[in-house]
Amino acid sequence: MKVQRIGYIRVSSVLQNTARQLDGIKLDKVFEDKVSGKDTNRPALKEALQYVRQGDTLVVHSMDRLARSLDDLRQIVKELTGRGVAVQFVKENLTFTGEDSPMANLMLSIMGAVAEFERTLIKERQKEGVQLAKARGAYKGRKQEMTEQRIDELRRRAEAGEPRAQIARDMGISRDTLYRYLNS
Repeated sequence: MKVQRIGYIRVSSVLQNTARQLDGIKLDKVFEDKVSGKDTNRPALKEALQYVRQGDTLVVHSMDRLARSLDDLRQIVKELTGRGVAVQFVKENLTFTGEDSPMANLMLSIMGAVAEFERTLIKERQKEGVQLAKARGAYKGRKQEMTEQRIDELRRRAEAGEPRAQIARDMGISRDTLYRYLNS
């Protein structure tokens, strides 16, 4: 079996550009997510983790692209290196193989903690911005996705005995949201 270099690219939203990540690096296959790194529930990440094999190297632009949580970052790196997959972070110029020095493990922890801290600051600034906009009257909240017609439809379907999970999936909402409309 051929040893491969697999790339993983992540940006937080579909509007962001992935071009700068891993540009010019020779890779056999690339997996790309356009979702938040707040957790590991990302389709391309799951696919990449299943795809890589012993001897392969997972190449990521920087640690914060792989995970924004220190626990998630350490867990992913430990799981991959435990399977014989190396993890290379281009920006930090670090590669983890499972036979890492105490200094490399310290760097993983420090850089991962910085990524987690940065995400917390971003969320805090966003919350402050929303509060200021609300005070100015400039922020009205997120646009209501559920119209009265859709709410009536989900109530009719629930009363007809359809499974709640199926209704939520069909409507593109969470079950919590579904129950909130059913109980209001």
